[in-house]
Amino acid sequence: MASTMRVVKDVSLALARGLADPRIPHSRRWAILGGFAASGLRLAAGMAVGKLGPRPEQRLVLWDFERCPYSRFVREALSTLDLDVEVRPCPQGGTRFRPELQGGGVPRLLDPNTGETLVGSRTIVEHLYRRYGASPPPRLLGLRPVVMVTGVMARFLTAQRGAVARPSRAPEKPLELWAFEASPYSRLARAKLCELELPYVLHNLAKGSKKRKAFVAEAGKMQVPYLVDPNTGARLFESLAIEQYLDATYGAGAA
Repeated sequence: MASTMRVVKDVSLALARGLADPRIPHSRRWAILGGFAASGLRLAAGMAVGKLGPRPEQRLVLWDFERCPYSRFVREALSTLDLDVEVRPCPQGGTRFRPELQGGGVPRLLDPNTGETLVGSRTIVEHLYRRYGASPPPRLLGLRPVVMVTGVMARFLTAQRGAVARPSRAPEKPLELWAFEASPYSRLARAKLCELELPYVLHNLAKGSKKRKAFVAEAGKMQVPYLVDPNTGARLFESLAIEQYLDATYGAGAA
């Protein structure tokens, strides 16, 4: 409990500092506050790393929809288990990766380490904890009524960000995003990537992640979200800067 309270305090202070920035428009302040409240509904799941098991040799692949409550349950597990994953965004109306689902839904996970393709949040989360965790998955947060109720409330709090596909240009190489599930700022960056159907490698950096030291050595400080675009060499902190970059580089009308 004390560890959880410390994490919540750290995030609350970061949130307060971010909202104090006079450059942030009021609409974005509400989006940030909504994202923070949505994380609260899920008891800050995905904010801190739990007990870990063996690490996968090959990267997992996730067909994901940012606005889907069941996809969120899977992302929480990936964040808690400190697992990186290649994300293939599947927003409403998406044409880039949704056809790969062959009429099925999200979330869907490919684990090349076991040769399995898993469908459905409960099946995926149980697989992740069994293979890569050292404790059982969270039961309360995984109950279907809880997932649905908290998911609907989270949708209301975060409006339509990440919901519907927008025209975009596909990158040659997947982008890379360092983030963690419960971060409201990370959510804004993921929502934009989802809307534009841009594939990316998600490097989870929840509190307690052993990857944080290497990240700070590479990026210069511990702050998320952080985006690297191997197609252009761009490296960006700050969710607003990331969103603006993605729109300008890959959105409709981009060169």
